[in-house]
Amino acid sequence: MYIGLALPHYDYSFPDGKPLSWERLVEAAQRAEALGFDSVWVSDHFFLDLARYGGSAEPSGTVEPFTTLAALATATQHIRLGTLVACAPFRHPAHVAKMATTIDLISGGRFDLGIGAGWYEREFEPFGYVYPSTGERFAILEESVSVIAGLFGEEPVDHEGERFRLHGAFNRPRPVSRSDGSTGPPIWLGGKGGDRLLRLVAKHGAGWNTVWRWTQRNFAERTALRMAWAAEGREPEAARVSLGLYTLVGEDERDLVARYRALQRWSPGGALDGELLDDYARDTLTGTPDACLERLAWFARQGVEEFIVGAGSVPFSVYDWSMVELIAEAVLPEARSL
Repeated sequence: MYIGLALPHYDYSFPDGKPLSWERLVEAAQRAEALGFDSVWVSDHFFLDLARYGGSAEPSGTVEPFTTLAALATATQHIRLGTLVACAPFRHPAHVAKMATTIDLISGGRFDLGIGAGWYEREFEPFGYVYPSTGERFAILEESVSVIAGLFGEEPVDHEGERFRLHGAFNRPRPVSRSDGSTGPPIWLGGKGGDRLLRLVAKHGAGWNTVWRWTQRNFAERTALRMAWAAEGREPEAARVSLGLYTLVGEDERDLVARYRALQRWSPGGALDGELLDDYARDTLTGTPDACLERLAWFARQGVEEFIVGAGSVPFSVYDWSMVELIAEAVLPEARSL
């Protein structure tokens, strides 16, 4: 199993609560690489508030993901870099394909393109975007992924869709060639599941990503994904799944309790006020190293190929780097063999 880190890149994201700076972001990526994580991931928002996560409705600033990852490609050596996930309605897919290819070239083939339909209604109108219905957002995603996958290929693309039209479009220079013969960066479709999304993953994607808190339904979707994969003439066992969860690891039970109390105190806007550790552990990756490895082994048996650590109680945050270091020391080496 591969282990990635959801990179801290919001004003609320860091242990000391101080705002985001470019220097801090680069340091976080380099630190993740030095600790042995396989990948780092950034999200795609103009801003984010934490009201839906139990915190404050005050907007927190952030950076743009594609330009950020292009720069991080020059500041790192071997760690993979990905979007988790890009919002399809924000950009023309031909532009996304070109940006993804450029990052792939800069990084020497280390880029993964995660993309989704978008969900955060509050950021659309202030920046001049119409917030489409769920069905319309998904239709935009569907058509966008078709265009992007086509432009990652070898032949010119002709596309006559409801939203996008391309005639003899091409993508040069080409992305870095993969050892498995695939063309272009892996395309991960982000979302909670459902037949329509899983069919789209099977048709154009490398895999499916879902994040932050898990349910048994997530793993029931694995069977549907394999069936969709087979319907597209692809080997069902090759269907890839990526799971990101809030993660809390303690050296032992006493240390775990102490770290949870520290996490509660750190959580922006009181996001964990009143939540018991047992309740928090139910749908996150929480426990001693051995307990977390046991849970990761179960995830691996359900088909999870990559696990992405959320090292805080809200998205893309690190509440304490010592906890991340503990994961690197006590969990990563064993997890690699799962």
